[in-house]
Amino acid sequence: MKKFLVIQTAFLGDAVLVTSILEKLHVHFPDARIDLVVRKGNEGLFDGHPFLEKLFIWDKRQGKTRGLLRLIGTLRKTRYDHIINAQRFFSTGLMTVLARGGEKIGYDKNPLSFLFTRRVKHVIGDGRHEVDRLNALIQHLTDGSRPLPHLHPTTKACEEAHVHMSAWPQGHMTIAPASVWYTKQWPAEKWIELIRLLPPDKGVFLIGAKSDAILCGRIAREAGRGAVLAGKLSLLGTAALMEKAAMNYVNDSAPLHIASAMNAPVTAVFCSTVPAFGFGPLSEQGRIVETSERLDCRPCGLHGYRACPKGHFKCAWGIPADQVIG
Repeated sequence: MKKFLVIQTAFLGDAVLVTSILEKLHVHFPDARIDLVVRKGNEGLFDGHPFLEKLFIWDKRQGKTRGLLRLIGTLRKTRYDHIINAQRFFSTGLMTVLARGGEKIGYDKNPLSFLFTRRVKHVIGDGRHEVDRLNALIQHLTDGSRPLPHLHPTTKACEEAHVHMSAWPQGHMTIAPASVWYTKQWPAEKWIELIRLLPPDKGVFLIGAKSDAILCGRIAREAGRGAVLAGKLSLLGTAALMEKAAMNYVNDSAPLHIASAMNAPVTAVFCSTVPAFGFGPLSEQGRIVETSERLDCRPCGLHGYRACPKGHFKCAWGIPADQVIG
């Protein structure tokens, strides 16, 4: 029986997208043991996962270095046939190098890649989606077909979502208005305008993390409608809610990738970032909306900023709400 270890300790959206590797490995090696390393806070995505053997959690906020070394010690108890590092940073490079494995695979941009068994070129902006870049890590073990991310909501998560959906027999929509990065986030005033344009017979749920509840509350209050579920649903409960939505309205952020993993209809608003970076929707009913104005400052960065570097934020304010509705 083959043993795989997959490492992805970045943000929530990255953890969602790395499920594309898990899914494809399971298809090609159905009897294999697959273990995964994620950062604390993302583990809820994998509750009751049907074919993950072990989930390792790294708490980056409490004793980060000590926790990393303790985790590496735990990983070394198992000898893996293949260790697959989906990141480009030193800490995960150290995990890859020090864990016991026959083949150690990672991107060439990782500072410790010279110690890997197999190095894969990593280029952003070449037209490939992130799942294609992830597939490059395992293509030699599988094939060239594009893997798709997938989440597996538990029965409990589906019931959690149903409690809210049942109040709206005509259907519902979700809105995820927040982002870790300000310049990836369509302004609150725009979300308010959008909600006022939505069909009145559809439920509107504002979703996100607990830290997004204040923003969601303001939007719902000023729009005159909307139930704030930010921080009230589990990650898989959110996924189940999005799967059944008539439409999910999101930024270029984690909820976009959750929609992709559930093949849920999604409209993604891109502000300072661009789809060419490779993080667009993968859903069959996926739309991208961005400003039609040519801005020499866009994109201003891969991840966005805490504030618009130019001060005008035209890439966001220039997107009309009726365009987002479609």
